[in-house]
Parts: sequence; C-alpha cells; structure tokens
Amino acid sequence: MSIMKILIIDDDPAMTKLIGFLLREGPFNIHAVHSGEKGIEAARKLDFDVIILDLMMPGIDGWEVCRRIRTFSQVPILVLTVIAKSEQAACSLKAGANDFLTKPVTRKVLISHLNKLTGKAHKNS
Repeated sequence: MSIMKILIIDDDPAMTKLIGFLLREGPFNIHAVHSGEKGIEAARKLDFDVIILDLMMPGIDGWEVCRRIRTFSQVPILVLTVIAKSEQAACSLKAGANDFLTKPVTRKVLISHLNKLTGKAHKNS
C-alpha cells in the first residue's frame, strides 16, 4: 500500500489537526498550510496526490485558490467546508474542484472520498 500525500489548505489550525487525527492510522503523509497563498505555493512546489481545501479563508478564498491551482496542476481537489448549500458545491466544481464534502465529516467518509479521487485503496475503518 503506497503512502497518499495530502495537502490540507485551511485557515483553522484546529481543523487541520482534526483532519490529521482522522487520518492518523493510515498510510498518509499530510502537509498543512493555513492560508490560500501558502496553499498555492505548496501545490506549485511540492508533489501531492490530493488537496483538501476549505472555502472560507481570509485573503484568497478557496474558490480562488482552486482556480489558481488549476492553472498549473490537475491534482484532485476535495473541498471540505462548513457551507452546506448546493450552490456552493456547484461553484466549487465550476472553479475546478473534483469533490465536495461538508464539515463535520467522519473518518470513513473522508477516506472513501480520498480513495475515489486518487484511485488508491486505503483502509477506511
């Protein structure tokens, strides 16, 4: 089983720690940044299998981060946000995201979506 390299872009350090906690028992290598600007920079400089992206961030919001990343990368992007409106999901997909989940999310659901996006099979129980 290969290690899945994940970039988390979320302005809330507690949320990135929670996601890391949910994924603690799997073969995951997690890199977290806490601003859109740093997320774009990390996505440009480092190689990731998938990006988990929050929408509501100060400065550059998640929609703009997604659009900018799409100018240089096709890495799968999973939007993970507290916004549970269908129009927000549609806007995220239009901006270039591959998938959309709302917070809070369970470990099984998160890993299932990550596996689907990357084509890698990691235990989700």
